[in-house]
Amino acid sequence: MPSVHSGLRACALACTLLLGACAHQPQLAPLDPEAIDRLPAYNRWMFGVNEKLDEYLLKPVAQGYQAVTPQFLDDGITNIFGNLADLPIGINNLLQFKFREAAQDFTRIVFNSTFGLLGFFDVASYFGIPKHDEDFGQTLAHWGVGEGSYFVLPLLGPSTLRDTGGLAVDAFNIDPVWEINRIPVRNSLVGLRIVDKRADLLRSERVTEGALLDRYTQIRDAWLQRRRSLIYDGNAPLEPRRLDAD
Repeated sequence: MPSVHSGLRACALACTLLLGACAHQPQLAPLDPEAIDRLPAYNRWMFGVNEKLDEYLLKPVAQGYQAVTPQFLDDGITNIFGNLADLPIGINNLLQFKFREAAQDFTRIVFNSTFGLLGFFDVASYFGIPKHDEDFGQTLAHWGVGEGSYFVLPLLGPSTLRDTGGLAVDAFNIDPVWEINRIPVRNSLVGLRIVDKRADLLRSERVTEGALLDRYTQIRDAWLQRRRSLIYDGNAPLEPRRLDAD
């Protein structure tokens, strides 16, 4: 079962910072990708660098991984990392006062870590316990922290200043993989998780490959829309109509 020591420590720290805020989620500012993208020159450059790194390094490695890994093993590895991810997801649900969802997350950990053989089998989903998608960036948004500028991270891709800070909290304070003391083991698991996640995207990528006219703009806009949907748990409010839209 994933260790909860660092997660509880981060939870306590974050609660100290967040509990003084209003208990109701404020309405986020209307989504305007062009206004949020305040570093377009850098972002386009880094997007291009990431595209080349993916084309010549990460994608070929993921294709090789998928070619030599049996499907049941690939699915099992994905499930194991998904089980580890349920710990930070549950903590972030707690920080957003989503107690029912947090209880489901921690129940998933117990079920999958025991009956699912450390998460290799996702028995929790079989029993109807839903999997959620929460991170500290969403927690910050829940408590009214603005997204700041859109920002393309090296290797990791689309983000915002808010989500970059959230990523640091998740990775270095809550993520069980980063808490492994043996550096070779930890780095190997981090690398395996990246390759496994990239391999999982290969099938869906084939559907949209070559369909984007401006990959940077469309990927940016799609990512920002998805983040807003996650923040509002799939119920994002409609954007107000512009007066000059008629």
